[in-house]
Amino acid sequence: MKAIVRLKRLNLEPYLLLIPSTVFLLLFFGYPMVRAFGMAFQTKEGQWTLSYFQRMVNDAIFWKAIRTTLLLIVTIIPLQFLLALAMALLVTAKLRGSGMLVYIYSIPLAISDLAAGIVWFSIFTEHGYLNSLLNSLGLLQKPFIFLSYQTSWPIVAVVLAEVWRATSIVFVILVAGLQAIPPAYTEAAEVFGASWFERLRRVILPMLRPSIQVALILRTIYAFQVFGVVQALAGDAVHVVIAEAYRWHHVYRSPNMAAVYAALVLVLSLAATWVYMRTLKVGEELRM
Repeated sequence: MKAIVRLKRLNLEPYLLLIPSTVFLLLFFGYPMVRAFGMAFQTKEGQWTLSYFQRMVNDAIFWKAIRTTLLLIVTIIPLQFLLALAMALLVTAKLRGSGMLVYIYSIPLAISDLAAGIVWFSIFTEHGYLNSLLNSLGLLQKPFIFLSYQTSWPIVAVVLAEVWRATSIVFVILVAGLQAIPPAYTEAAEVFGASWFERLRRVILPMLRPSIQVALILRTIYAFQVFGVVQALAGDAVHVVIAEAYRWHHVYRSPNMAAVYAALVLVLSLAATWVYMRTLKVGEELRM
């Protein structure tokens, strides 16, 4: 009888609702991830080995890809966060027409990374919009090769394209976080004489920490996987980690080496997530 009473008290509805998403994650994420790790550590004959990792580390392009990927992350993430924060504060300031800004700022969300790369390629190419504009203004006598292998412009183009394309993701998360902050907190700080900057630093940003944590984690994970924009704008002129996985799989026909690079991206993403979880700790009072 006691077991029956406990079963009746147990609410199974939340667990039943989680079943579809759990099955989806296990089938399309969990199983492929386990298979990829197996391919990274096993030969075609099924023997366990670390030779693929040694081959990856000894590859001449590997360290270039690591440096470029980290450079993009430390450049793109701060720029996107500052821009998204400014955009979110402007939208939530309740100025006239600020509601329309949400739709304008969210437009890049509907554009894929490859399409964004093609758009920015049309800007920076030899006969693109930027060269045409500079030529019409008399600032250039002949087209400037922005996407040349010998310059750093391909990296700059990738940064601009990624900032334009993916800042909206951070923006949407920060807007949701700002709207969840009770106005009474900022109003009380204003009554006690706090300036706008002091309210931002001492009230808004601390209470926005959960949203900042989520936004930075998601954006950093996506930054480790940047591929379409790089391929469209720079091709082989810019090496990133995920592009090396593509190269080993489709050019050299080595799925094991591709799995090693995929495992590396996963490990780097988990490490970045751990750093954000440690440095941006969210107290219980902020989770309520």
